[in-house]
Amino acid sequence: MADAPRVLVLHGPNLNLLGTREPSIYGTATLDDIHAELGVLAKARDAELEFFQSNHEGALVDRIQEAPSWADAILINPGGLTHTSVVLRDALAATGLPVVEVHLSNVDEREEWRRLSVLEDVRAHRIVGKGADGYREALEFLQKGAA
Repeated sequence: MADAPRVLVLHGPNLNLLGTREPSIYGTATLDDIHAELGVLAKARDAELEFFQSNHEGALVDRIQEAPSWADAILINPGGLTHTSVVLRDALAATGLPVVEVHLSNVDEREEWRRLSVLEDVRAHRIVGKGADGYREALEFLQKGAA
């Protein structure tokens, strides 16, 4: 990946509620806070980011399908779609782009059904349980040349 990556940052269902939705699990950072922090990091690293959040699976798939025309990678927190959306998995696989999956909470220590990720075989890396810092770590991972 180039030194100045172009990254599509996707957020799935209910992530628009960050900051107020179960802060004991997901923290108090809002989606705007996460975007602002990533924006500062991207500017310092000459990276280009596009942010998108939707509560609708099809809207996420549409954005993923558009990504190869300009993006070098995808950073995604698919929310609850992580465990169920073969459609999302297939769209990510079709891009051929490196994908980093991020989860604010440590899904491996929560309910058993949350431990399943249908993205497992299409992602380059997975970050869980680091709160909003997980997004920063994901962008750094992609900057170092994930493939």
